[in-house]
Amino acid sequence: MRIALGIEYDGASFHGWQSQPHGNTVQDALERALTEVAGHNVRLTCAGRTDTGVHALGQVAHFDCTAERPDNAWVRGTNAHLPASVAVRWAQPVDGEFHARFAARSRSYRYVLYNHAVRPALNHGHVGWCHRPLEVDRMQQGAALLLGEQDFSAFRSAECQAKSPTKMLYQADVARRGDMIVFDFRASAFLQHMVRNIVGALVVVGRGKQAPAWIAELITRRDRTLAAPTYSPAGLYFAGVEYEPRWHLPTEGRITGSSIFP
Repeated sequence: MRIALGIEYDGASFHGWQSQPHGNTVQDALERALTEVAGHNVRLTCAGRTDTGVHALGQVAHFDCTAERPDNAWVRGTNAHLPASVAVRWAQPVDGEFHARFAARSRSYRYVLYNHAVRPALNHGHVGWCHRPLEVDRMQQGAALLLGEQDFSAFRSAECQAKSPTKMLYQADVARRGDMIVFDFRASAFLQHMVRNIVGALVVVGRGKQAPAWIAELITRRDRTLAAPTYSPAGLYFAGVEYEPRWHLPTEGRITGSSIFP
């Protein structure tokens, strides 16, 4: 039996998604909890790995098991064995051909940036921060130049293991909501640190240090060293995954987590 899960987590206390020998990752916590419910070792595969300090509103993962349990047991039973910072939101049996990663049509990320002269306290670890005033219109102009199928080498981590730097970016929106600036991105897939590197470049544009057209120049030159520093992971959220309706997942396959800072 193959089971798909919808998961949310606060990444501030974890060393990312992927399992590590020290055991302090989201995958490790979930696998331990699922093993308690299944009665045998469980191994998870997720739609998109997240780095240390990155959160998730709509992560999707799957696992195979031999134990038969009610769907709500995979939710309530697993959550009973999880720390408060991780929760399974839904569980659903799926066809054995479903794969959380390879069946995904697109993935979405949201970055929340606190734009205020004073650093955040209550939202510490959950938002990025820029103390200088930012012009959102300029940032949106720059973000629009990212759309389409492009080589994103200028926004790729040196440690990125993706086979190709070329990705299709379907959405790149920037909007101010009070003191918060919200960035929404949707793409076929993302390179390591891609969103945080894009946010860093757009902040440079928003401060007036570069024109919006600089974003297109970075894409053309394909040189990471010419772009801005990587922005903090604190404000980054894995926001959702899109699947074909044939998998009969919630909301006809478009899995989007609960909104944050709407």
